[in-house]
Amino acid sequence: MIETITPPKPRSATKGNARVSANGTSRSLYAELADSLQILIEQGTLRPGHRVPSVRIMSRQRDVSIATVLQAYTVLENRGYLEARPQSGYYVRPRPPSFAPEPRMAKPMAKPAYVGVNDLTAEVLEFAMKSDYVPFGSACPHHSLFPTKKLARILGSVARRDPSLLGRSGMNTGFEPLTREIARRYLQAGVPIAHDELLITTGCTEALNLCLRAVTKPGDTIAIETPAYFGFLEIIQSLNLRALEIPTSSREGICLNELRDAIVANDVKAVMIMPNFHNPLGSLMPDEKKQKLYDLLGEFDLPVIEDDIYGDTHFGDTRPKPLKAWDTDGRVMLCSSFGKTLAPGFHVGWTAPGRYIERVRRLKFTNTMGTPVVLQKTLAEFLRDGGYDHHLRSLRRAYHQHLHLFLRGMQKYFPEGTRYSRPQGGNFIWIELPAKVDALRLRRDALKRKINTAPGNLFSVKDRYRHCLRISCSVPWSDEIEAALRTLGDLIKQQL
Repeated sequence: MIETITPPKPRSATKGNARVSANGTSRSLYAELADSLQILIEQGTLRPGHRVPSVRIMSRQRDVSIATVLQAYTVLENRGYLEARPQSGYYVRPRPPSFAPEPRMAKPMAKPAYVGVNDLTAEVLEFAMKSDYVPFGSACPHHSLFPTKKLARILGSVARRDPSLLGRSGMNTGFEPLTREIARRYLQAGVPIAHDELLITTGCTEALNLCLRAVTKPGDTIAIETPAYFGFLEIIQSLNLRALEIPTSSREGICLNELRDAIVANDVKAVMIMPNFHNPLGSLMPDEKKQKLYDLLGEFDLPVIEDDIYGDTHFGDTRPKPLKAWDTDGRVMLCSSFGKTLAPGFHVGWTAPGRYIERVRRLKFTNTMGTPVVLQKTLAEFLRDGGYDHHLRSLRRAYHQHLHLFLRGMQKYFPEGTRYSRPQGGNFIWIELPAKVDALRLRRDALKRKINTAPGNLFSVKDRYRHCLRISCSVPWSDEIEAALRTLGDLIKQQL
């Protein structure tokens, strides 16, 4: 919180409602104040997310009227430097760094392929758990972003009030108060889901796994976006399925024409997709495109497994609707969890599998029987008390600020010709480096300097994207993070 910074005062004398500068010209007081604050923002003294002095304090510091300060702050709002937050004050707005090209879409995949074993995935996740390594490789958010103390108090209270929860079998398909809270939140987002249409799972990964098992058998072909979240590829491999990669834009998601061609040419059994803030691209599919996607799936009578885990991390004013909002015949199998927004350590997720709900119920019973009720009850009480929306606003601001600072740092230290995605939510950036750069070699060199990265070939069946990488922006900005980005930039330039 910043309440004591005083913008620099140019040498000048006050005359009426204007200030006469040293060279004899006069400027309005609010314009001079706005310019001096803008300088502090551009120099980095006031960083994105910082609160600027309140109107009253700034008025007292600069010896000007409150109306003058309000006018100056309005000018900075219009210029895109400040944003007003209700009952909180004025904050420095994250501003997009200088323009850089976005990553290019991949070419279509000729035919489906089985996913090969990739030990690199396990290695990336293993190093993500090492606290002495800079965690650019994993999209796991930093623990400081979550209300862990409040959750711990609620968890302790729940266990004290009903200690039998710790001794009873966890066999269940969902704790009703929690499913009601989740259904209520989806209704606010424009998705009418009844609470008994929801199944609680052990994280989003189990939800995706159960849904895939419900609509496929070994050897079937699944259409997926490319680059694809490596967790999708791991699940597809574990079920002995084949993946067919569909070109995907870093701005608007999967290419529908390519998807149609792939469905016509191949015996596709299901589509697996992440329309809201795709991992790793960060793309957001527009509503009209979601409608066309749903129409396309209906034309070929295909089920779709939708991962909406990043839907609540939007940077805009409203939460984007999941594809499930257009579902009129139960073919969309919605999956999500609290892993990126509230309690990663709880591993509590859910699915609304539509017409396939009975199949998924049976598979959940044989897979893990149930999800611990003590954890479900803790989350239900947190959501019921009304603190979740306040927490989400804080979390989204943090994610937005992190992305801005990371992107600005990479554009400062990475070589010319590097392409960057422009996420509108989530906590990662997809980077296309110059073609000569080998991201695997970059990873090996970075590990020697205790920096963990996620090279691009992790995100493809066919070992594509060898000159790409995904950078996780889940940790707060610091001198250590900036130094790590500078080191990565130096290693990249050495390859060139």
